[in-house]
Amino acid sequence: MGEVMQGAGVSPGVGTGPVRTIAGAVPEPPAGSRHGGDAGAEGDSALAALEAVAADLEERGERAAAAGNADGRDVLNAQALMARDPGLADGVRAKIGEGTSAARAVFEAFGVYREMLAGAGEYMAARVTDLDDIRDRAIARLLGLPMPGVPESDEPFVLVARDLAPADTAVLDPAQVVAFVTEEGGPTSHTAILARTMGVPAVVALAGATSLPEGTRVLVDGAAGTVLPDPSEAEVATARAAAAARASALEESTGPGATKDGHAVPLLANVGGPKDVEAALANGAEGVGLYRTEFLFLDRAAPPSDEEQEEAYRKVLEAFPEGRVVVRTLDAGADKPLAFLPAPGEEPNPALGERGLRMMRRHPDVLVSQLAALTRAAAGLSVKLQVMAPMVTGADEAAYFAAACREAGVEHPGVMIEVPAAALRARDLASEVEFFSIGTNDLTQYACAADRQVGGLAHLQDPWQPAVLDLVAPAAGAGVPCGVCGEAAGDPALACVLVGLGVTSLSMSAPSLPLVRAALVRHTLEECRAAAAAARAARTADQAREAARAHLPGLADLGL
Repeated sequence: MGEVMQGAGVSPGVGTGPVRTIAGAVPEPPAGSRHGGDAGAEGDSALAALEAVAADLEERGERAAAAGNADGRDVLNAQALMARDPGLADGVRAKIGEGTSAARAVFEAFGVYREMLAGAGEYMAARVTDLDDIRDRAIARLLGLPMPGVPESDEPFVLVARDLAPADTAVLDPAQVVAFVTEEGGPTSHTAILARTMGVPAVVALAGATSLPEGTRVLVDGAAGTVLPDPSEAEVATARAAAAARASALEESTGPGATKDGHAVPLLANVGGPKDVEAALANGAEGVGLYRTEFLFLDRAAPPSDEEQEEAYRKVLEAFPEGRVVVRTLDAGADKPLAFLPAPGEEPNPALGERGLRMMRRHPDVLVSQLAALTRAAAGLSVKLQVMAPMVTGADEAAYFAAACREAGVEHPGVMIEVPAAALRARDLASEVEFFSIGTNDLTQYACAADRQVGGLAHLQDPWQPAVLDLVAPAAGAGVPCGVCGEAAGDPALACVLVGLGVTSLSMSAPSLPLVRAALVRHTLEECRAAAAAARAARTADQAREAARAHLPGLADLGL
């Protein structure tokens, strides 16, 4: 038996099998390598390689769609667009014009984009792997090397890699690949998204994953985020039994969210647009607790038209005629930079700079346009539309936003609580708006002064930190309804603690809803309150987890 390796579980389920690793990386073309003198022919070869890569990606996308993976096709088509980017082609030709060989020119041209994405925040940085994959495939073609990709195997296996490219992930056969394990990646990476789509257990951000010897039998638990090398048959049986019990419990988990003694806790979904509605409904979402409208604005040179906004909002609103939809106004800046909303100056610490409502106050026309589109979208519908602003610090900002909402015809304004100052003075903000929604990811980042993009600070980016729970408490007790829409809401144990702190609704990614619903219905409100008190009394995040679990006996039924 080996030692349990801990990563981040991004797709639940249990898988066991031998390790198979992705074929060796494509080597970097030597710096300073030159072509033979015909820059025109060299450039044509480079662009032909990129076009061949794009065509191959599209063909893989069609295969993925034919197998029922439409999301995979969308991801691969987006990659194909990257390969055909005119700016990239210009960069390649320019370097070849200076005498650089085609392969080296491709490598260097991609490097420019790579640096831009890596430095543009969490969301954009997650696309770096996609860019590297396109680069490597083009270079492999130019140098006549084997194409990077998934290994062949005559038995089901656990696929291990530094990271997985969408081109490989989207066409995998779930009957052949029983689990994914990667050394890099995160919950927003394409690997994680596609793994959940395919229903394959997956663990990412597992340090040392690629050091697992080829053929080593491992047990992967995508819910716990663990990998156990050389498991015994008893350990495999125990894990499978726990997964089966959990699956059975989840099948029985239906209806509105509530504690065991009937305390209602509406369970809502986080969505990025109409395409996410189907999954939300399939998992029993009672509404939307966080509509991230920035996905409508990203990767554009200008804001979407009023008509386009209205259509996108209305599609989500129409899906929940008896529920509510909480829309977050454009959260630009920091890790979501927009070309048409540049920061007013250099920002050494973008997360502390002009973002969210701060940016909208500099560009009120964008805010007014969005609020007007929301009002029109909700006209004549029975759904309750609530609109909230991100990155609010004080009561004056809350008042500004509420006034803007009411002027535009939005009846239910609210604000996000993600800044410690807002949490500590929540009662001041409560007099200005109708509701709060706590963004635990940013609240943790700011409370612990730990940048979300710095992996080495992961131990401080933990919403179980007692200091973070101490900040949730005053917001939840400020006298207005207070939901949570950060990752913390999707943690079944922490969800119970949040309810115990006074949180009135929970919003999360759609696949997390059944497990949270099942955890809540196994505990009374008093048990949740006891768990919350125990967690706040702890000194560390780990101790808070353990202390809370002692008051949440129903978690064992779920194999948690």
